[in-house]
Amino acid sequence: MITRVKDWSSVNSGSTNRDGLDRQRALLVDAFADLDGAIETVDLPEIVEVQSDGQKTARAFAPSLVVRQRPKAPVQVVLTGHYDTVFGVDHAFQSWRMLDDDTINGPGTADMKGGLLVMLEALRALEKSPHKDNLGYTVVISPDEEIGSPASAALLSKYGALADLGMTYEPALADGSLSGARKGSGNFALVVRGKAAHAGREHHLGRNALVAAARAVQALAVLTGARDGLTINPAKIDGGGPSNIVTDLAIIRFNVRLTLPEDADWVMTQFERITRDVDALDGISAELTGGFTRPPKPMAPPNAALFEMTRTAGALLGLSIRWRDTGGVCEGNNLWAAGCPNVDTLGVRGGSIHSAEEFAILSSFVERAQLSAVLLLKFASGEFDAKSLKSLT
Repeated sequence: MITRVKDWSSVNSGSTNRDGLDRQRALLVDAFADLDGAIETVDLPEIVEVQSDGQKTARAFAPSLVVRQRPKAPVQVVLTGHYDTVFGVDHAFQSWRMLDDDTINGPGTADMKGGLLVMLEALRALEKSPHKDNLGYTVVISPDEEIGSPASAALLSKYGALADLGMTYEPALADGSLSGARKGSGNFALVVRGKAAHAGREHHLGRNALVAAARAVQALAVLTGARDGLTINPAKIDGGGPSNIVTDLAIIRFNVRLTLPEDADWVMTQFERITRDVDALDGISAELTGGFTRPPKPMAPPNAALFEMTRTAGALLGLSIRWRDTGGVCEGNNLWAAGCPNVDTLGVRGGSIHSAEEFAILSSFVERAQLSAVLLLKFASGEFDAKSLKSLT
């Protein structure tokens, strides 16, 4: 696993680097072929995005990788992960280095190329079990998780709905803690259009889109805290130009995090109100695009029961498994939305993800592979009742 994570970390597979994603996927096909399951690359749909010039264009994505084994077995598990990273093709963070004998710093070492290796080794252990015929699994490895899984969401929902439970390989925290409840998330763009004019000679004829956008940003920002756990993060404004021209275009890009599913309807009503208010300004038009891509994942009874099974498996290995709620989101949110109980931080221990300080703890590779292997083996043997989880909903 250590040799492989070094090799994989040296392949830049940023979410927008198609060449690097293709190289990384080829490495995954080669590695997961050891399982002798059916391997398929699944083309994903194009997604319409608003560009910085206000035009809408279709964006293509690299395929997802799907591995299926024993799809008619009585117990079905979906295991998910992603092979993209947040580091673009020109990012300075391109290779690994050892920080000490047990700590590696490198792109994707924790998030989540290391996690994919943990998944693979746990499945290899399952394939040696006399109980393996009782458990079938589907592995779904996506190219777009780091940008919200816009293209792979439907595939995650499809296989989540068919499974008794899900296992996802985001990194655990450095101390081994897992994520518990997760907030939901959505990404939006508010496109504001005005009228260009000379800033001196004919300023009165212009309609400044940036000024209107500034009003909208303030209106969005004050929604934070209006519901428990609700945060609105205006992250970027595209638009503007020379200072002697009244700006005719501004695009506000913002992210939303929320705790309760019903808050999505409430906050959408607020966004629509803000859009109408901006659209009503003299000479200004406004259009809201985007939506919620990941509903909240609560610590509902099925998820809590699965965490207790994970805690029990850990105790057999001498591990103390704890968890904490988080505002972060992952594919576990998608699986839960499809009705699939899941535990979503089964990857290696690590930290400082999404930065050039990202690290993984090498001794945790075997540790976490053993944890997943014990879980899979107990689901296969029937010692853990996978079929009972959905009945707790």
